[in-house]
Amino acid sequence: MRVDKFLWCVRYYKTRSLATQACKKGKVKINDTVAKASREVYATDKIELRKNQIKYQLTVNDLPPNRVGAKLVDIYRTDTTPKEAFEAQELLKYSKDYYRKKGTGRPTKKDRRDLDNYYEEE
Repeated sequence: MRVDKFLWCVRYYKTRSLATQACKKGKVKINDTVAKASREVYATDKIELRKNQIKYQLTVNDLPPNRVGAKLVDIYRTDTTPKEAFEAQELLKYSKDYYRKKGTGRPTKKDRRDLDNYYEEE
């Protein structure tokens, strides 16, 4: 089975074309080598893919006949992604919070519109 089809079948990508694009960009590795979308995947292969700033590591257990339900995904792959990768993602969420505290500095466009609407009502 092709690697793009496998990643689509086990629900790492929503469409097969997204999986193909990830392979073309070099975000998918099989056994530590960059893989093309047409590269064949076999049982016991180790796949590493980068998605949403997380390096997922998985081992292929078996090949699915077609796209499987979310509850059946664990039959076909073993996720060996370290917990630190997900913790780093949580830290990124906190760092991307608004840089400006509410009520400080110059008002944004939305703040300005809200002020104008408030004064028009009076």
